Amino acid sequence: MEMPDYTAFVEAVAAAGGQPDRAYAALEQLVKDVVGVKLFTIMTSDTTDKLSERIYSSMPDVYPVSGTKPYNETEWSEITLNRKETFVANTIEDIAKVFDDHELILSLGCQSVINVPIIVDGEVIGTLNCLHERDYYTKDRIRAADALKLPGAVCMLLHAQQKREENR
Repeated sequence: MEMPDYTAFVEAVAAAGGQPDRAYAALEQLVKDVVGVKLFTIMTSDTTDKLSERIYSSMPDVYPVSGTKPYNETEWSEITLNRKETFVANTIEDIAKVFDDHELILSLGCQSVINVPIIVDGEVIGTLNCLHERDYYTKDRIRAADALKLPGAVCMLLHAQQKREENR
C-alpha cells in the first residue's frame, strides 16, 4: 500500500488558529484523495455511555454538526465499536439494515459506506464515515482507509482539547 501525502494535513494541524475546523477540512481532503467520498462526517464515540456526536460534516445543511445522540446495538456497533474493525456496506439494502437514515443517504446519491474506527489507548473514540455510490468501497479502498486512522486520531484529540478548553 502506497503511503498518502500527509503534507497538507500536517500543515493544517500545525497552523495557528481555526482549530480543530482547519484540521477537519484537511482530513476531508485527505479522505477524498485516499479513498474517495461524496459525503464525509466525523463522529465521536463514547462506548461507556453509548453516545455519539457529529463534529464535522461535508454536507452540514443535510447532516449538521449536532449534540450527542445514543447509538443502538447493531451489526454496525459490533463490528466498529466492539471488534474495532472498519464497517463496510456496499449497497443501500445493507445500509438500511443498520442506519435509520438510509432514505436520506440514498437521496444524496450514496449507496455505500465505510466507517473507519479511530482507536486511542485501546478505545474507539470516534469514526470517520465515508459514503459514496453503490459498490464503491473495494477491498483496495478499504485497505487504503487504514492510512486515515492516524490523522483521524489527531482530529479527535484536537476535538477533545477544544472541549477541555471550553469547560475551563
